[in-house]
Amino acid sequence: MTAHETAIAGVFPQPQEEQWRKLVDRALKGASIDSLVTKAYGAVTLAPLYPRAAAAAPKSLRRTPGRWSILGRVDYAPPEPANRLALDDLEGGADGLHLVFAGSQGAYGGGLTDDGAAALTKVFENIRLDYGIPVIIEASPAAPQVPATMIRLLDSQHIDPSITRVAFGLDPLGLQALHGFAAGAWPEAAKSFATQAKEILRAGFVAGTVAADARVVHAAGGSETQELAFALAAAVAYLRALTDNGVEIETARAMIGFRFAADADEFLGVAKFRAARRLWARVEEACGLTPKPALISAETAWRMMSRRDPWNNILRGTLATFSAAVGGADTVTVLPFTLPMGVPDPFARRLARDTQLVLQDESHIEAVDDPAAGAGGFETLTHDLCEGAWAAFQKIEAAGGLGAALEKGTFQGEVAEIAGMRAKNIARAKEKIIGANQFPDIAEKPLDVLAPGAAAGVSINPPAGALKTAPLTPRRLSEPFERLRDKSDAILAKSGQRPKVFLANIGSVAAFTTRANFAKNFFEAGGVEAVFGPEAETTTEIVDAFRASGAKLACICSTDIIYGDAAEPVALALQGAGAKLALAGRPGELEELLRKAGVAEFIFAGCDMHDVLARALEAAQ
Repeated sequence: MTAHETAIAGVFPQPQEEQWRKLVDRALKGASIDSLVTKAYGAVTLAPLYPRAAAAAPKSLRRTPGRWSILGRVDYAPPEPANRLALDDLEGGADGLHLVFAGSQGAYGGGLTDDGAAALTKVFENIRLDYGIPVIIEASPAAPQVPATMIRLLDSQHIDPSITRVAFGLDPLGLQALHGFAAGAWPEAAKSFATQAKEILRAGFVAGTVAADARVVHAAGGSETQELAFALAAAVAYLRALTDNGVEIETARAMIGFRFAADADEFLGVAKFRAARRLWARVEEACGLTPKPALISAETAWRMMSRRDPWNNILRGTLATFSAAVGGADTVTVLPFTLPMGVPDPFARRLARDTQLVLQDESHIEAVDDPAAGAGGFETLTHDLCEGAWAAFQKIEAAGGLGAALEKGTFQGEVAEIAGMRAKNIARAKEKIIGANQFPDIAEKPLDVLAPGAAAGVSINPPAGALKTAPLTPRRLSEPFERLRDKSDAILAKSGQRPKVFLANIGSVAAFTTRANFAKNFFEAGGVEAVFGPEAETTTEIVDAFRASGAKLACICSTDIIYGDAAEPVALALQGAGAKLALAGRPGELEELLRKAGVAEFIFAGCDMHDVLARALEAAQ
């Protein structure tokens, strides 16, 4: 007897797809079920329902089954406080450390700035590297001496590098994509890369010496297939460079690790990490190797974080951590929730640790290897990502490999196309960011950080004769709305009050409340403070309330039926009182009439919210 033939626990009947479709048809009221299909960026679609996986697929297993490693971020430039924060992380439950140098992929405007012996000795003071704690180091052109310094540091402490888990993460192609320059074309640069990697190998380090790091693609707004294709192309380029310069392929394979961003999209997030393992296994097989689980590191995504209402970053980080862990990441770094504002303090770092500790020690999501295996939705998405990423990878290879693709700018152009689509959807609030384009807290109080952030980061000048290419610039998705809020803050600091919009409510509370609340959230997302008008019985009362509000901008709010009778006279009266006018809702047949009455803007779901707010901010001053 199977689960399909008996009730769950003898009580609940097993649902059938036909029953589900009948319920959906009733809910959609004649609309096609295809309206529930979501198109992700790139070539992947998400269906509302998936059948059980038809056949068993390869498991996506961690290199070491069981718990993933919780990493604490070391990114504060002064060595002594950086050391104290690192010790706090380790004593507070972190398994290892993630060293971020200025100019690296994960710096985001901060990072360590000194790669000298004295500085790194202080950073690692009282930290037992011989205990085998994982230490991920981010390569940076601003910190070229890190490998040599670390080798000397371990030698001075009489520690055999082979017993450590230090991963240097050499990644010249990733850094080229980030900064837009390289010392030379890849065929020549590959030799220098291989020479440095072999020096690290001879010193006794193996795992994670090289990193195929796709976070730069994610931070620049790329799709999941583009991230996977970039990482795969980088890994293949590094594998070729190592083997062409005398490293055995088995050893070269072991030296390569992967790094990906994890964001709050649970379904594609889990599928992306699972797909990464399958794609690399396909490359290993093509090289005549028996596939082995790759070392995959995850970091919660920079682009999803918001500087406004940053408490939401905790929720985003939790979902991203869950996705990475379920998808099989070996190490996870959670960006502290105040990172967009500057160097996180101990409280923010503690929450970043505790996010993972709760998921491990209370939820036990590491207890099952590849828990998504066999689930129809995850298996389908994993397969679709593999197919899309493999096609994109082959396109890069046909162009001469990742180095050539970056030099020509074709890959960057494709990422920019996806990023443009994403930016358009955010501007129209089709992709929602709580605290930014949805439900803003205009009166929020700033949170503490150890040092303010430098969004531009360290300026790294290309060396003489460098090969210059188009960069992939990291951007947080909420930045356009944050810039509007910054303008509002500057006006508040200068004049003592924010730009205001008066909500000219027509009719009863029941009639205007829905659109008045919509207008409040809409305008305050751009830093324009909403002032609710009263439940007025006459146009004169509305105009008197507008004059008393001190606002220069007014937004008419009510139902479409009431607009037909009252919107024009109210607009004319407000215009006569000096108001610049907007109306909440689509104008329909009334548009020409209302524009003649002075209404310049119509706000509704799906309009270009950012564009309207930019004009409203000016009009409200």
